Amino acid sequence: MNTNRLLIGLVIALVIAFLLSSFVYKQFEKASIVKPTSTQNLVVAAVPLPLGTRLDASNVRLIQWPANQQVAGMFTRVEDVANRAIITPLAENEPVLEGKLAPKESGAGLSATIPEGMRGVSVAVNEVVGVAGFVTPGTMVDVLVTGRMMGGANTGQGDITRTILENIRVLAAGQKVQQDREGKPQTVAVITLLVTPDEASKLTMASTDGKIQLALRNTVDSKKIDPPTIQQADLFTASGPKLTIKPSGGGKKSAAPPPPPPYVIEVITGNKRENKSFPNAKDH
Repeated sequence: MNTNRLLIGLVIALVIAFLLSSFVYKQFEKASIVKPTSTQNLVVAAVPLPLGTRLDASNVRLIQWPANQQVAGMFTRVEDVANRAIITPLAENEPVLEGKLAPKESGAGLSATIPEGMRGVSVAVNEVVGVAGFVTPGTMVDVLVTGRMMGGANTGQGDITRTILENIRVLAAGQKVQQDREGKPQTVAVITLLVTPDEASKLTMASTDGKIQLALRNTVDSKKIDPPTIQQADLFTASGPKLTIKPSGGGKKSAAPPPPPPYVIEVITGNKRENKSFPNAKDH
């Protein structure tokens, strides 16, 4: 009797184990089946592309991209980006997006990278003005100008230096629009700055009638502080009490001579003697 019960229990256990193993196997089988994901084309850069490059079939290509992961401004056909210039450098396999392209009528090169309403103005520089060659494309600078004060109450106090532009982007150094990947300086004779039309007028006047200096700044430091104008007299006037300038024809003023001593007369009245003083005639 006991043997039969053991056999029945063993059979039941085997059946349960079989059912569990079948369930687990089916779950693993379902998990191993990868459902096909629908894809679509995405236009990307085929090679690293510098700013201003005109796109065509030789420098872009198509890759497969998940259809359910749309990217704002993406393109699915090469012909949609052909003959358009990029306004920012692109790395290999980086998607080509609408926001990275110049308008179709903008052409290519540096002009295509200038936003609407802005201007590119070039100024002559040397190694000092160009901050030892570290003013390169993409960096931010302030523009200072030094010149002679013209008219006004401060005329005659020498040169002044003032900051006329702040946080200005460098478009090009010479004919290069790409910054050196290793950050090496570039010694050039001309720097092109991205400015508004009003700033373009100021910059042109400063570079024509004064001496300009570029001040390199951190690209993340965009705060404008409007520093005060510095006059030559502020730097080269002695500190401390001001000196009194004497008239050109006068020497050191001599001290007034002491008055002459008065006359003393002894007056005798009886047995009384008395000294009386009388002013010297020169006192009158």
